[in-house]
Amino acid sequence: MVTTRAVPTAEHPRSVELAASRPGPLLIGVVAVLVAATFVPLGYVAWAVVSTGPAQAYALIARPRVGELLVDTVGLVVVTVPLCVVLGVGAAWLVERTDAPGRALWRPLFVAPLAVPAFINSYAWVSVIPSLHGFWAAILVATTSYFPFVYVPAAATLRRLDPALEESARALGSSASGAFWRVVLPQLRLAILGGGLLIGVHLLAEYGAFAMLRFATLTTAIFEQFQSTFNGAAGSTLAGVLVILCLILLAGEAGARGTARYARIGSGAQRRLSAHRLGRNRIPATAALLVLIVLALGVPAWTVTRWLWIGGAGVWSHGDVLSATLQTAGLAAIAAAVTTMLAFPFAWVAVRYRGFFARFVEGSNFVTSSMPGIVTALALVTVAIRIAPPLYQTLSLILAAYVLMFIPRAMVNLRSGLAQVPPGVEEASRSLGVSPTRTFLRVTLRLTAPAAAAGASLVFVAVATELTATLLLAPTGTNTLAMRFWSLSSELDYAAAAPFALLLVALSVPVTLVLSRQSTKAAAL
Repeated sequence: MVTTRAVPTAEHPRSVELAASRPGPLLIGVVAVLVAATFVPLGYVAWAVVSTGPAQAYALIARPRVGELLVDTVGLVVVTVPLCVVLGVGAAWLVERTDAPGRALWRPLFVAPLAVPAFINSYAWVSVIPSLHGFWAAILVATTSYFPFVYVPAAATLRRLDPALEESARALGSSASGAFWRVVLPQLRLAILGGGLLIGVHLLAEYGAFAMLRFATLTTAIFEQFQSTFNGAAGSTLAGVLVILCLILLAGEAGARGTARYARIGSGAQRRLSAHRLGRNRIPATAALLVLIVLALGVPAWTVTRWLWIGGAGVWSHGDVLSATLQTAGLAAIAAAVTTMLAFPFAWVAVRYRGFFARFVEGSNFVTSSMPGIVTALALVTVAIRIAPPLYQTLSLILAAYVLMFIPRAMVNLRSGLAQVPPGVEEASRSLGVSPTRTFLRVTLRLTAPAAAAGASLVFVAVATELTATLLLAPTGTNTLAMRFWSLSSELDYAAAAPFALLLVALSVPVTLVLSRQSTKAAAL
């Protein structure tokens, strides 16, 4: 990988690289409004806790039940994240760096679990083992659902890792295991921390999977309390605890990441490292990979197929299958378009400007989106009821929730796309008399279209499979695939729920395959 750097010239001074030294007033105004909107959930929680009063807030937090929920939630994160790291890194190492057979087949298979929402995975395991519930059941489902968040970046890092680093360690007398621990594993630090952060945030936000397993977390407690009593003080206090846990995760990941640099100058060794020979361990290693795939992918695939077979053609005859599919696709498409459009100003500032303003704008999205959907939904419900009652249970409100929750998925892709558009091309267009608006539409937008499409696709899948905020905010009469699946599975009508599970997975598969191909292509650069 070659590190390049823009060189200022008389015609193109350094300011051209940044497009401008300061953002314009109009852009500042637009971004300020959007940033303020992203802080609605955090502001809601802070306001609710303060308005409750310190004495009552302490009394609500000090309850034994809150302590139990906190211990279970933190314990879930503390146990699941290391397990996912071990499985993700171990699978990536076996697939990318050993002579385990079938590597071309293992690669897409280990990405495929990302297409299966955690609540569908939970439904599959409960169908197989009806008595499955509690802490260790939650660990099983969460680990098999989320370990690909570590596997994907770890595998990509191993594919592009310079083989000379490991060979140098071996030449200096390190064993194969010593070279892995001293050289390879430190290079996987960012992949492990990033994947671990994603898993931790998902664990804090997940509702459907743990509710089906009858395992109580802070999120399930907030949702159940909202459904039963709409107790604002107690729910807000629990939401405040949940937000604090999210912020601790973000701060911990940032601190553990440190300031170490992992980029290299030059392209490195122009060859792949020879695969480690497993020898007698080849059969056990292959068996371990197979067991992991069966647990993560085989169980949900077999369960859905089994229930479809039991239900027969009758499960497809319900009119709400088509209606739910159309509503899900329509809602996800609108949300993807709106979210991607609103992500453009954030991505523009992040790429074209430097300094505190750019960092604050970019970071605000990640802080807000890291909060569980239940917190965002409660914030918007409260704002709508107190300030704008006509917005309650409208399409606008649920779209606002989707934007707040998933805008980073669009922004990250747009940021990479905009970074590849030379500012000089835009300036050349303007020098020919083209207005800034037409330049954006004819030059910038066309060049960033692939990145925008990728971001919109990720948002589409996220919205299609989102459950918690949709259950709380969906307008009356709305029935998405996730909502219908949850309703039927909650009634233990697993056969009728199977078509909705299959369609949810089918909507996620294309984006998952694209993610697998992109990670492979990026690793080859």
